[in-house]
Amino acid sequence: MASKELKTRTQFGSTLKNELYNELKKISDKTSIPISKLLDKAIELLIEDFKKKGMY
Repeated sequence: MASKELKTRTQFGSTLKNELYNELKKISDKTSIPISKLLDKAIELLIEDFKKKGMY
């Protein structure tokens, strides 16, 4: 199988609590926004919050 080269994204593996994944999936299904894009937004908000608190 050929390797997919990603130019603007980094692939990584992780796990989520089942409840969090289920809620994330519901949001994705209702909005038609891919989970990867929702995770981008969630991490952006987390980083912004850490910066505001001077923790980053």
